[in-house]
Amino acid sequence: MADRESKLKRALNLRGRGSHTNPTGRFERFETVEFDDGWTNEEDIPPVRTEVATETPKSVIARNTSPDIPFDRSLNAYRGCEHGCVYCFARPSHAYLGLSPGLDFETKLTAKPNAAALLKKEIAKRSYRVATLAMGTNTDPYQPIERQLRITRQVLEVLNEWSHPVSIVTKGTLIEQDLDVIGSMAKRGIASVGISVTTLDPELSRSMEPRAPAPTRRLATISRLAEKGVPVRVMIAPVVPGLTDHELENILKSAREAGATRASYIALRLPREVSPLFQEWLSRCKPGYASRVMARVREYHDGSDYSSEWSKRMTGTGQHAQLLAKRFQNATKKLGYCTGSESLRCDLFKKPERLNPQMELF
Repeated sequence: MADRESKLKRALNLRGRGSHTNPTGRFERFETVEFDDGWTNEEDIPPVRTEVATETPKSVIARNTSPDIPFDRSLNAYRGCEHGCVYCFARPSHAYLGLSPGLDFETKLTAKPNAAALLKKEIAKRSYRVATLAMGTNTDPYQPIERQLRITRQVLEVLNEWSHPVSIVTKGTLIEQDLDVIGSMAKRGIASVGISVTTLDPELSRSMEPRAPAPTRRLATISRLAEKGVPVRVMIAPVVPGLTDHELENILKSAREAGATRASYIALRLPREVSPLFQEWLSRCKPGYASRVMARVREYHDGSDYSSEWSKRMTGTGQHAQLLAKRFQNATKKLGYCTGSESLRCDLFKKPERLNPQMELF
């Protein structure tokens, strides 16, 4: 009985968190193991709070050469994400900070307050060649702390001033506070937005992505963006086989009715520490689905929890993965979605003349 009460109190302390464990990062020399030594008073344990640190990096544009990613540069204003999506493929990146991909990822965040200044410095270089800058590729640029810090807003203001193309991915409705800037950029063909909708089930969403906006609220954001002329892509990411894959057509239909014009999906990815964290969540919240979901996940990835092979890691392989791809193709065609990636304008990019006052002498 005492053990049951202890677990209940711990669950209350972790309410609103995707992970209920905090495994030691893979680069640490020593592993921390939690155990009850009999001295802890459960009544004195406070709820887990979000902490935000700051960093001042020397550069803010990250480059990649992955052949299955439609961009070669990205910017992330934050490390870690308070949305707490238990399936988030970015969780392992927290280990590079000496932190856990578990609770630390969603409670110990890092912000880059000088991101806009660094961006301006980098794109002002004579050697810089313009191409679409992706935001939200690792952690969400519109997670809750953006409401106070406004780092994403500052970055967008730089991009808007210089007419630099940008593609934003988010599940945060805080993007609506920047509709003035994004709408202006969209009119010039230099901005697009992807909204992630994983499920239409509000209870499942609250459990799987506890601090992200509800599905209906995200659909409303799609509508608001579309009304402002912003091209919106609905991103069914991830599709959880055996748990959310049956919703594919309904999500596409709802998003199309809301105003989305493009669509994409990504099969569930469980790299490194994400797999045990996700399996812990399954056993805790969806025990009746656990074996079926993991069996299907392993079928998608050639018997493993995850495969990083290019061109296969996003969609998976096997009969069920092929069926999912066919269903997606048929549904998007029927609903009138555009195919392919958005093509944003690069020809409008221009560095403000006042940044180079000496040039006026020549």
